[in-house]
Amino acid sequence: MFTTRPTLQGTFGMVSSTHWLASQSAMAVLEGGGNAYDAAVAGAFVLHVVEPHLNGPAGEVPILLAPAGDEVRVLCGQGVAPAGATVALYRALGLDLVPGTGPLAAAVPGAFDAWMLLLRDHGTKSLDEVLQYAIGYAEHGHAPVENVGATVETVRELFETEWTSSAEVYLPGGKPPRPGALLRNPALAGTWRRLLAETAGAGDREARIEAAREVWRTGFVAEALVRQAARPTLDTSGERHTGTLTAADLAAWSASYEAPATYDWNGWTVCKAGPWSQGPALLQQLALLPPELPAYGSADYVHLLIEGCKLAMADREAWYGDAAEVPLGELLAAGYNAERRRLIGDKASYELRPGSPGGRGPRLSTHAYVVANDDPAFSPMGAGEPTVAKRTTSPVPGEPEVGAEGATRGDTCHLDVVDRWGNMVAATPSGGWLQSNPVVPELGFPLGTRLQMTWLEEGLPNTLTPGRRPRTTLTPSIALRDGVPVLAFGTPGGDQQDQWQLHFLLAVALRGRVRGGLDLQGAIDAPNWHNDAFPGSFYPRGMRPGSVTVESRMPAGVVEELRRRGHDVTLGDPWSEGRLCAVARDPETGILLAAANPRGMQGYAVGR
Repeated sequence: MFTTRPTLQGTFGMVSSTHWLASQSAMAVLEGGGNAYDAAVAGAFVLHVVEPHLNGPAGEVPILLAPAGDEVRVLCGQGVAPAGATVALYRALGLDLVPGTGPLAAAVPGAFDAWMLLLRDHGTKSLDEVLQYAIGYAEHGHAPVENVGATVETVRELFETEWTSSAEVYLPGGKPPRPGALLRNPALAGTWRRLLAETAGAGDREARIEAAREVWRTGFVAEALVRQAARPTLDTSGERHTGTLTAADLAAWSASYEAPATYDWNGWTVCKAGPWSQGPALLQQLALLPPELPAYGSADYVHLLIEGCKLAMADREAWYGDAAEVPLGELLAAGYNAERRRLIGDKASYELRPGSPGGRGPRLSTHAYVVANDDPAFSPMGAGEPTVAKRTTSPVPGEPEVGAEGATRGDTCHLDVVDRWGNMVAATPSGGWLQSNPVVPELGFPLGTRLQMTWLEEGLPNTLTPGRRPRTTLTPSIALRDGVPVLAFGTPGGDQQDQWQLHFLLAVALRGRVRGGLDLQGAIDAPNWHNDAFPGSFYPRGMRPGSVTVESRMPAGVVEELRRRGHDVTLGDPWSEGRLCAVARDPETGILLAAANPRGMQGYAVGR
C-alpha cells in the first residue's frame, strides 16, 4: 500500500497535529521531561498562534484523555449560551438563524479554561513552561501557512472598513500575511505575558494555574471580552449587533469532566464526547454496520458507509443537543440499529430519515430541510465555517467539480499525544477564528461563534438555551483494544469529522498491521469522501440530498458504480478529504506510533 510517509515508531513519545510548529513544540515539552498533557497544552497554545483562522483561545475544545492505568475521561471545553441569549431576543431582532459571525454568535469562551484544567490536574509543568512557545511565535513571528493569508484575503474589505482591530493584526502593511514573511501578534504575546506577571506570586504550580483561570474569568481578560461583546459589530445578517456575553457569564462557567460515550465493535471500544457533540454519530455508524462488511474500498463498502452516515446524521439532527434529554442508549442499541439498517437499500437515499428511539416521534427544525444551492447566501462570505472540499480540474470533460467557492472556507485543528508512560490525549480545538469576530484589541484574539449551531425554535434538543451548550461538531476519539487504550485520533472538518474518522478507524481495524505496527499512515492516506445529505451545522445550515464528494484518486470503477446507484458524485482534488492525525501505543510491546495527514501540507507527526 502506497503511503506518503512512514508510520513513525518509537518508545519515548509521539505527537501528531495539524501544524508542524505545534507538533514540535509539544515534542520539546516531552523532551524536557513533561508528560502528554503538558505537551498537549503547549501545542494547543501554539495552534492559536499559527492557525488563527482555525482556532483561538476564546474558542472551544473537547479533550479526551486516557491517563495510564486509569479510565478515559472527557474534558468539556465547550462554553454555554450566555444568560441573555434567548430565542425571544434573537427573534425580536428579526433573525431566523443565529448569525454565523459577530458577538451574537458568541458562547462563553471555553478553550482556555479547559487547557488550564488539564494542566492543573494532569500536567507537571509550570504555566511559564507551557506558554513560552506560543509567546515566542506571537512575539517574534512565524512564517504563516498559505491558508492564513488566503482566509484574510476573503475578509480583507470587512477588516479594512468594519473590523479594523483585525486589520491591525492580519493586514500588516495593508496586505494579508504571506508565506516567507514573519507574522507577529504582539497583542496576544502581551496578553500571555501580563497573565504570567499577574499570577507570578500566586503560590505553587496548581495555585498559579488557578490564578490564571481567575484572571481569565474575572480579571483583565474578562473585562476586555465583555467590552468587545458590547461593541456593535457587522455580522452575516448584514446588520450590526451587540452580543449577550456578560461578566457574570464568564465568572460562572468552568470546564468540566464527564464520562465518555462508548461503543464496542469487533474488540474495539471507541470513546467519544457526549451528544452535546456529534461524537456519538460515529458510534452509531459503527452500530449500523452489518456483521459482515463488503470488501474494503469497494463500491459496496463506500455505499454502505455513506448510507449509514445519512441515518446516523439524521438521528443527530433530531435527537442530539444539550437543551433536552438525549436517549443515547436507545440510539446505540442493537435492535434499534438493526431496524435502521434495513432502510439501507441498493440505491442512494435522498430523504432525511430520523428514527424513533423508544417510540418517540422525531422533531426537526423547519429550517433543517432547506436545500443548499448556488445562491450567494451559501457562499463562504456568508457562512460561519468554510467547507473543506477543494476546487479541482477534472481530467474528464464535463465532470462535475467542486466550485471555486469551496476553496476559501475555514476549518478546525487537531492534536494527539502519547508519552512513554502510556498517557494519551486527543483534542480538537476550534472556534475563535480570525474571520468569525473582530480581534479584541487589548487581547489579540477574537470571540467565538459557536451559538450559530443552535436553532431559534423552542423545544428542540439543540434550541438556543441560556446555560446550555450548543451542539458542536468537534469530536476527538480514543479507541481501546480489549479494554486497553491503543489509539488517539481525530480531524478538523465540521460535519465531515465523523465521516472521515469512521473510514480511518475501519482502515486501521480491517487492513491489519504493517512493519510490526498499526498502519496509521496508510489509513490516513487512503482515498476518502464525505456527504452533505443532512442539515449542515454552520450558518446558513443547508443540506445537499444525495451528494457525495470523493477524492479523484478513488478508482473510476467505484465512482461509476456509486453514480449508477444514484449518488450525486462530485470529484474533489486528489488530496482534499480529511486532515486526520493519530497516535497509538501497542499494549503488547509498548511501541508508540504516530502519523499525520499530508493534505494541506502542514500536518506533521514527530516522535522518537
